[in-house]
Amino acid sequence: MTSTAQPPPSGARDAHPEHLGHVIFITASAAMGGFLFGYDSSVINGAVEAIRDRYEIGSAALAQVIAIALIGCAIGAATAGRIADRIGRILCMRIAAVLFTISAIGSALPFALWDLAMWRIIGGFAIGMASVIGPAYIAEVSPPAYRGRLASFQQAAIVIGIAVSQLVNFGILQIADGDQRGEIGGLEAWQWMLGVMVVPAILYGLLSFAIPESPRYLISVGKVNRAKKVLAEVEGEHIDLDARVTEIDLAMRREHKSTFKDLLGSRFGFLPIVWVGIGLSVFQQLVGINVAFYYSSTLWQSVGIDPTSSFFYSFTTSIVNIIGTVIAMLFVDRIGRRPLALIGSAGMAVALAFEAWAFSADLVDGKLPSTEGTVALVAAHVFVLFFALSWGVVVWVFLGEMFPNRIRAAALGVAASAQWIANWAITASFPSLSDWNLSGTYVIYASFAVLSIPFVLLFVKETKGKALEEMG
Repeated sequence: MTSTAQPPPSGARDAHPEHLGHVIFITASAAMGGFLFGYDSSVINGAVEAIRDRYEIGSAALAQVIAIALIGCAIGAATAGRIADRIGRILCMRIAAVLFTISAIGSALPFALWDLAMWRIIGGFAIGMASVIGPAYIAEVSPPAYRGRLASFQQAAIVIGIAVSQLVNFGILQIADGDQRGEIGGLEAWQWMLGVMVVPAILYGLLSFAIPESPRYLISVGKVNRAKKVLAEVEGEHIDLDARVTEIDLAMRREHKSTFKDLLGSRFGFLPIVWVGIGLSVFQQLVGINVAFYYSSTLWQSVGIDPTSSFFYSFTTSIVNIIGTVIAMLFVDRIGRRPLALIGSAGMAVALAFEAWAFSADLVDGKLPSTEGTVALVAAHVFVLFFALSWGVVVWVFLGEMFPNRIRAAALGVAASAQWIANWAITASFPSLSDWNLSGTYVIYASFAVLSIPFVLLFVKETKGKALEEMG
């Protein structure tokens, strides 16, 4: 077979599997990596103040322990694709599950601050792997007719993982009588919060034994008969399996393996479209969204709300995050990516401005005045809602669609790396910035939300309804 040969039609485009429920099970199992992604990213929220108190550290050192997981994330995301191409998607999932388990146990039983940081890095590496492997595997096993809906499982799993981690933290705090350092079974409450992730991590590993390897990987290593069996399982037994294998093999042979060199332009380093992708990734983080998930309990306690209530408010913001994500999924293909991004930017800017105003008030007996406290709570939820229904989903849709085929993989890698770096910058800087001026910190985030509006208007093109081959 030559690289220009046209395979006979396989019927895959219109295929409908006989057992759609089984395909959904496969997809949901793979999306457990996304659940762990969200859970591990957010669970630290419940332990921040306890870690500060136990190890008697300042805001700068605390921020590094919280943010250091993002270093592991960047490494895991950068290497996961190559690892998966060499050993397969399923084995990669199992490695991530083992690393999640090790990280959970180590984080729950640290000897000192340094090894807590080390376990955080290991967990971050697993997050990075899961953030790459989950969507890739789901795309490769999903029937074309259902791919969009099944691909949304990953994002849904992430936001559910965030919500569940907050709910678990809230439950553990209740058992510990509202004390993050309260003893439960010989361990402090915050240790249980970090250790409970062992349960979904083990479940993720077990589920990886119940789902098939990606047919694309099987074909790449010459295991054609196994690939046909999987294709019949996920796309239906009535497609032409020989023609389908030929389609996949030909597509892989035609793929251009983009490199970093392909992204370089003549004037400003990267090609303009790559800078737009980097800008989208960076703005998504610079509005301060991860402050809401890493530090929200600490934030509410700092303005006088008791620990139990602060954990409850953290959980409610996670529910709002889920609602916003569902709204984005419903409308991203109806009204377009660009309008959603603009709506989100405007809504976030207003909400962040109200938060800045509320936190500018002087504390009375260690608490915000009633009016400012109410405004701060409402504005925080509104901010998360507008982020979730826009930039939380839209940026990933843009990054998957906006680049020309010949540079898509490399450009997406650079943009994702920029996102992890911006995430680290916000996460590491918030404790020190809030010590300096909490209101001023939210003014900074609001300013980035405002600046994102002209950025979208001037540089971002709509990708709704366009074929990937039209991008460039």
